[in-house]
Amino acid sequence: MLTSLQNPLIKQLRKLHRARERREQQLFLLEGTHLLEEACAVDYPLATLCCTPEWQASHETLWQQASQNAQRTELVTPEVLKAIATTVEPDGVIVTAKRQPEQHQLPEITSLGLVLETIQDPGNLGTMIRAAAAAGAEGLWLSADSVDLDHPKVLRSTAGQWFRLPKAVSPDLKPVIADYQAQGMQVVATLPDAAATYWEADLRQPTLILLGNEGAGLSKEVAALADQQVKIPLNPGVESLNVAIAAALILYEAQRQRGFNP
Repeated sequence: MLTSLQNPLIKQLRKLHRARERREQQLFLLEGTHLLEEACAVDYPLATLCCTPEWQASHETLWQQASQNAQRTELVTPEVLKAIATTVEPDGVIVTAKRQPEQHQLPEITSLGLVLETIQDPGNLGTMIRAAAAAGAEGLWLSADSVDLDHPKVLRSTAGQWFRLPKAVSPDLKPVIADYQAQGMQVVATLPDAAATYWEADLRQPTLILLGNEGAGLSKEVAALADQQVKIPLNPGVESLNVAIAAALILYEAQRQRGFNP
């Protein structure tokens, strides 16, 4: 059992808190039982599994399944596990998983999807992934200047849906949007000064929804590509809505118009 914080493996795993190290090691952290369950459900490739003896004893089936999918397994003390974790109170297991290569090919979106530009808050991105999966969206595109898709807080905020929603990163969203438009999808941009509300748009047709940075919104270049611009009306004195809430509202309005029946 690993008991020292000076162990080379533990030092390596602690470095994964930083984005640069995740890119260099091509690994990221999965923290907690639920994320591990979701990863195993889709056979996501795992690298190193670290857990306490207590967790192993109380999760025998998951331990066996994860062990078969991981390249390495280690028992660690609660103190060592806490040092690896980005959370205050880890629940007994942390796994490193292999980073996905940055995908520049189009995800299979033919009915409903998101395009997200310069999203900075990992909680927002994770919540939008979770909302998109819940509302039946087929995938999302993220600009390369956004927070990392495998940021620990992004993963936690998705409540496991990270593994179930197709995602891709692009250094330039403009050709991505143009490709979908060429396939017949309408592109709807969310702007605070748009004339139409989001429920006035016809979202029954194949739709790509554009959402922008938490403070600055969509860039003019990306917004100009939209076939339609919509707003979410706000009471006087309310400056804006959280971007994740905005995404959920529009996704579910699209499915309401379509008679959503999962």
